[in-house]
Amino acid sequence: QGQLVESGGDSVQPGGSLRLSCAASGYADSNYCLAWFRQVPGKEREGVAAIDSRGTTHYADSMKDRFTVSKDNAKNILYLQMNSLKPTDTAMYYCARGVWFGCVQMRRGFFDYWGQGTQVTVSS
Repeated sequence: QGQLVESGGDSVQPGGSLRLSCAASGYADSNYCLAWFRQVPGKEREGVAAIDSRGTTHYADSMKDRFTVSKDNAKNILYLQMNSLKPTDTAMYYCARGVWFGCVQMRRGFFDYWGQGTQVTVSS
């Protein structure tokens, strides 16, 4: 059974940076999408960034200039580098795994496996 475990969430000041990690294990398929989503209470979970098995990346428009998604295939770790953080980036961040074409639109329904989430708080 596959597993995703996020880490790296923290409290930072506006303008700061964080790197989130997601360790993936137990998956055998070679065509997939790994993605980061985020959610605040009372709102829909939204796609942040994604990377497919070939290394092609996708970003939500509002985050493409500040966030970078990457993966270490040898270690099976997904990363999200977040720079110039804003209070509006405060959310629970989740990593998810799903079908490879799910990367394009980052719709929640394309992803079958989810981590438990890691909290990011941006506040002065």
